[in-house]
Amino acid sequence: MTREEMAHWPRGTAFELHPRMQAIALEVILRAVIGVEDPARLAQLRDLLPRLGELNIVLLLSWSWPRLNGFGPWRKYERLRHRIDEVLYDEIARRRGAPDLERREDILSLLIRGSEDEDPMTDEELRDQLITLLLAGHETTATGLAWAFERLLRHPQALLRLEQEIASGEDAYLDAVVKETLRVRPVIFDVARKLKAPAEVAGYTLPAGVTVMPAVGIVQRSRERWTGPREFRPERFLEGQPEPYTWIPFGGGTRRCLGAAFATVEMKTVLRTVLSELELRADRPQPERARMRHITLVPSRGARAIAAARREPLAAGEPQKTAAVA
Repeated sequence: MTREEMAHWPRGTAFELHPRMQAIALEVILRAVIGVEDPARLAQLRDLLPRLGELNIVLLLSWSWPRLNGFGPWRKYERLRHRIDEVLYDEIARRRGAPDLERREDILSLLIRGSEDEDPMTDEELRDQLITLLLAGHETTATGLAWAFERLLRHPQALLRLEQEIASGEDAYLDAVVKETLRVRPVIFDVARKLKAPAEVAGYTLPAGVTVMPAVGIVQRSRERWTGPREFRPERFLEGQPEPYTWIPFGGGTRRCLGAAFATVEMKTVLRTVLSELELRADRPQPERARMRHITLVPSRGARAIAAARREPLAAGEPQKTAAVA
């Protein structure tokens, strides 16, 4: 999927990597999670599903006042949601009747088959799971990837080391790059939890009903817990594991993100594929600031980069043959 997307990237001129990462992440959702194969259905969902995540504070008002759904932008969004429901319910019905259902490995097929000790999921439950996986696993992973490229292109030594390790078939530094990116540029700045019972946090007793928001960005850049907390230094994750609850881009405890492992594998796969076949450089030396987009913190200029084909594509076991990135 990454190679298919890379074929459309310009060479020698600046372009934004963030929307390109969104396209890859969406394709992963469509093919690996939902398991869509029909080209016409893929095109339809590529158009509809990204618009579902285009929420803003105005649209969110309908969560408190459902009557708004009959007016203006809320009615337009409701029509979009119902259209997506129609397509997903049709896909679910087709999948239930698919002759190769037992052999399929996409997430939707696995959910339909279920396990022997569970009741089969209803169509509505399946739809809810697909929407959850879309909203939680599309924009977040794409933004994490955009930040990984933005940070690497501003730190040529880290980029060069990563390229060398990719060429040698190693994986440890790649894993460290993903972790350090999510530490220094968390996609979600905080996670809200409403207490159902009183709790003690850092010596403070909080009553039931209070909303508690672990500030991911503050925790992960604390001078008390991290040396050079604002520096992009993937090597720190090769020197040992961080203290518990000092690295929490996926949350923690029983509510930790269930897609953490999937997102990490996806980020590593995309990074490895792109850097094996393309040389990237930043269009300007200044780092990109973070700005809010919906509920995520994204690169302010879209993680702009300039791409060129590698003279010798990296391959496991071969020495690095590319010039250093300026």
